[in-house]
Formats: sequence, C-alpha cells, structure tokens
Amino acid sequence: MTATGASEGVGARGAPVSGPWWWARRRSAVLDVFLAAASTVECAFEGARFAEGAQLPELLGILLGLLAGPVLLLRRRWPVVVVLVSIAVIPAEMGGLLSTVGLYTLAASEVPRRITALLAGMTVTGTLVTTFLSLRQDVAAQEDFQPPMWLIPAMSLALGLVLTAPPVLWGLYVGARRRLVESLRERADGLERELSLLADRAEERAEWARNEERTRIAREMHDVVAHRVSLMVVHAAALQAVALKDPEKASKNAGLVGDMGRQALTELREMLGVLRTADGAAVRGAAVSDAPERLAAVASRAGATVQARSPEPSMAGAAAESSEDGGPTGGSSSPALAAVDTDAEGPHLAELADLVGQSRAAGMVVELTVDGVAEGEPAASDGRQYAPRVERTVYRVVQEALTNVHKHAPGARARVRLAHRDGELAVQVENGPSEGGAADAGLPSGGNGLVGMRERVNALGGVFVSGPTDSGGFRVSAVLPASITTAA
Repeated sequence: MTATGASEGVGARGAPVSGPWWWARRRSAVLDVFLAAASTVECAFEGARFAEGAQLPELLGILLGLLAGPVLLLRRRWPVVVVLVSIAVIPAEMGGLLSTVGLYTLAASEVPRRITALLAGMTVTGTLVTTFLSLRQDVAAQEDFQPPMWLIPAMSLALGLVLTAPPVLWGLYVGARRRLVESLRERADGLERELSLLADRAEERAEWARNEERTRIAREMHDVVAHRVSLMVVHAAALQAVALKDPEKASKNAGLVGDMGRQALTELREMLGVLRTADGAAVRGAAVSDAPERLAAVASRAGATVQARSPEPSMAGAAAESSEDGGPTGGSSSPALAAVDTDAEGPHLAELADLVGQSRAAGMVVELTVDGVAEGEPAASDGRQYAPRVERTVYRVVQEALTNVHKHAPGARARVRLAHRDGELAVQVENGPSEGGAADAGLPSGGNGLVGMRERVNALGGVFVSGPTDSGGFRVSAVLPASITTAA
C-alpha cells in the first residue's frame, strides 16, 4: 500500500493477489460487489430525495447516486479515493454506507496515520456542517419549537462523531491485529528457516565428526599394529638370513616373532571388540564419546595380559614388555582420547629405554640421550613427571620414528635425544643413511606415520618438524609444552 492508498499487488492480509483484479480471494470480490450494489441503491435513493428537496431533476440525483455508489468496489485498491468520494457527496446527504465502509478500510490499510486522521476529520467536519444546516432549517420551519442554542451544534457534532469514530477505531484495531499476525507469521517463517539451517549445519558437523572419528580410529589401529608388525617383519627377515648359519639365533628370532604376533593379534582383537560394542551402544542411545576411553582401557589391559604371559626376562621378553607398553594405550595422546588425560596407564618417558631396546633386539644401532647426558645415568624423565598426554605423545613420536627407520633405512644408525627445557619438552630422532649391505625387509608404507605424529603434536599445541638431513638420513623433531604437574 502506497501513501495514496494504492495497494501494490497484495491482498488485505498481505497475501499475494490470486483473485480477479486486485482481490486476494474470490469471496472478497463477492463481498465488495455486494457492498457496492447496496451502496449504489442507497445513493440512488438518497440522490433522488436530495434532488427533490433542492428542486432539481430527479434523474440528476439518481445519476449522481449511480456514479458515487459503485466507487465502493475500489475500497481495497484505493481506499483514499473512496473516502474522498464519500466526503464529496456529504452535502447531498447521501453515501452513509460508502463513508462507513470507506473509513473502516482506510483505517485498516497501510495508509499513513496522518492521512487517515486528516480524512476522518474532513468527514466529521462535513457531517457536522451538513447536519447543522439541515437541523437549523427543520427547527426554523417549526415556529413553536425553540431549542437551546447549544442543542443543534451538540447534536451535529455527536452525529458526526457517531458516524465517523466507530468505523475508524474498528479499522485501526483490525489493521493492528493483522500486522501482528503477519509479524508473527514472518517470525515463524524466519525461525523455520533458521531451524532448517541449523539442521543442515548439524548434519555437516555430524559428517565432520564421523570423518574425524574414522581418522582417529585409523590412527589408533596404526599405533597398535604398525610398530609390532614392522618389528615382526624385521625379525622374520633376520630369521631367514641366519636360519642355516646360526640356529640358536634363528630360534630366538622365531620366538620374538611369535610373541609380537600374539601381542598384535590380542590387541587388535580387543580393539575391534570394543569398537563393535561401542557401535551397539550408540544404536541403543549410549554416548559414543565413551568408546575412546574404553579403547584405551582395553588396550592397557591387553598389554598387561600379554606382559604377564611372557615366560622369561630375556631380550624377547623385554621387547614384548616394552612393545606392550607402547601399544594402543599410547593412542590416548591423540585428540580422540583427550578425555583420558588423568589415566596413569600407558607408556611414559621412563619406558623409552625399553622401546629403544626393542629396536636394538631387531639389529638396529640406537643411542638414547637425555639432556645431553649419555643413556643410563639419569632416567629419561630426569626426575620430572609430565602430563600423561605429553609423555604418551613423546613416546609415540619416538616409536613411529624408529618404525620408519626400520622401514626406510635398514641398517642405519639412529639417535634419540630427549631434552627437558623450561616450560617445554623436546624430542628428536635422527638416523643416518641406510647401509648398502643391509637387507631390506620390504616393509610397506602407507604414508600415515608422519601425518599421525604431526596431528598428535599439534593437538597439544606443540611444533613438529621432519625432513631429510644433509648426510642422507632423516630427522624428526617435536617440541611440546611441558605442562609439568608434579616435581619429584
């Protein structure tokens, strides 16, 4: 609706125009046609009476009524025009229905209130003047009736207000209620769109969470299996090389391969069982976030069980023990297992020596240095205890780096350095070039080791760097915030 009262392609309730011409619905058009017909009859009748009183041709009064009455058809399109026509015919004492319906439509429309007030005032004024003149003539015609001077103006004013105020007030109420309903409808539509958008975003977040969980599970599986299987392949290659030359060493290597294989199978079986149980619990409504904690707990129990099964404290038993400690529990350092920070089970810095012993048992020359002091003098933790996630992450970085040396640089010398600094813990694993005479175990590489190490370190706010060295080897470095919890 414009300032002049012309509607802009919408019905009375803001709905798009779908009926004939400017009507929103057919029943609105039928109602307006009925009102226009009644107004036409009324105006024609009153026009004939006005013409008779004014001593004008009766046909002229009827013609004026036939022209003014049908204007009511335009009340939804141009309500201002309808009110102006009703004001124009007030002196002819016609158009009562036209004026009432026109004022109601004008007040209920979107026409500015100042225009509505102006036209309503003009209607009151026209009705007051016309009524005042008519009543004064009637009183003058009756010589025996002498009313007080205030009676005629008061009656004229009262009649003007009675004919004007009710339709205007009712129209204002209907218009305000209509706007409120439209506002609520728009708000409901907005909320529906917002809920739809939130649902889409929730679906996107759920898909992202599923992808993240798949990545975390893959990382856990890699941590559980890759290191042990790599050592198994290395021992199997050594077994094949010395089977005929040194039966005793071959028997020892066979025992190592068997122990590591049993450990890997036990851990893998336990992990897959937990994942299946977690999936079933999720279907029944259980929280999926419990799966990583259960995964770490089961992995720790599996490691303890296999360690208890080791029959002798030989090099094979030590390798199995350290491998168990470096098994799936270390996966807790990944973002997927952040909820188990306070879990004391799992590999620690003090177990780095056992981890290095595994690689030595497989034939690798490895040197472990802590704070620049040769191995064996202080403990790897240097008397300090760090947050479990920090220690597990350092352990996993060393484990994966040594595994990569077995895979890509057979026979190469490796050096593991651990440095305790103010507010941070640094670790570096560096290996030289592969020896030409060393037998390649043919270990496959999935390219996930460095990615997993970087993800673990970054999850704790640390810095991870890896790359080849000038001497033809490879270096892996990580610096993590210390987050020291207690002092020895």
